[in-house]
Amino acid sequence: MVNVKDFILKHLNFKFYNVLWVPVIIFILMWPFAKFLPVSFSYETGPLESLQLVFLALAFALALKAKVNKTFFNSMAMIVIILFLREINCGRTIFFPIPGEPNGFYSWHDIKYGWLAHPLYGLYMAITAIYFLKHKLFITLWNYIKQVKFPCWHMIFIFVGMIIGILAEGSIKNPILEEMAELLFYTSLTGIIYLYGYHKDFEMKQ
Repeated sequence: MVNVKDFILKHLNFKFYNVLWVPVIIFILMWPFAKFLPVSFSYETGPLESLQLVFLALAFALALKAKVNKTFFNSMAMIVIILFLREINCGRTIFFPIPGEPNGFYSWHDIKYGWLAHPLYGLYMAITAIYFLKHKLFITLWNYIKQVKFPCWHMIFIFVGMIIGILAEGSIKNPILEEMAELLFYTSLTGIIYLYGYHKDFEMKQ
């Protein structure tokens, strides 16, 4: 039988690293922002989504420049691209706004060759999955799980961001809270990529 205490001591890391300050601040600001910010801040090309894209770009750069397990982190960079494309709806919310209509965008069926967007997005996700499987990166992932402690606070914030995001979109129906929850998720993810790619506490034995 697995000793729960030994497992916790071996696999969980509750240290407060400097990169944790960003999601902590986002979490603290989440509630007053949700109450007082104008809804326009939650628009597709508004300040909150633009900030999300900045952190996704940072996560991509960190993954791509990681000095360890290059192939594994290349796959992480590919996954970040999927998230980035999701946020901009494969470019629709950047290149195809409806003039004079705030937060309004043409649908793909209104755009020439727009029907290709979702199949190409799906193809890219398939390529990402094939890359992960071809290089047997599930073995690298398992080795990380076995050897390296989890950055618990970042992971907690990721799950909190997911849960709040679902509630904000569903029962609460607060778009500012939804975008802040996504920002919490992305900043926490960026912190995890940094820790695993650059911090000595998260090095994996080769």
